[in-house]
Amino acid sequence: MKKYLREIEISGIILMFIGFIISLTSGSNFGVWPCVFGILLWVVVFLYRAFHWKEYERENKQAIIIVLLAIALLLFNMLTRR
Repeated sequence: MKKYLREIEISGIILMFIGFIISLTSGSNFGVWPCVFGILLWVVVFLYRAFHWKEYERENKQAIIIVLLAIALLLFNMLTRR
């Protein structure tokens, strides 16, 4: 699995992006499913790297910062939208 971590991560990001674009263009919830599968792929990679912390310490710290920023942006968006 170690050989394919980057490919799995990129596939998850692409699926999340496709789902986002579908949601914006179609105005329906069809874009949720690619986003969900993309997030699941990203979580698999994240968990693998978390269990091998010493080997992937730099990537884990970057992922934690990205997740915290995404959560902050989502909360900001939820609080300011009326």
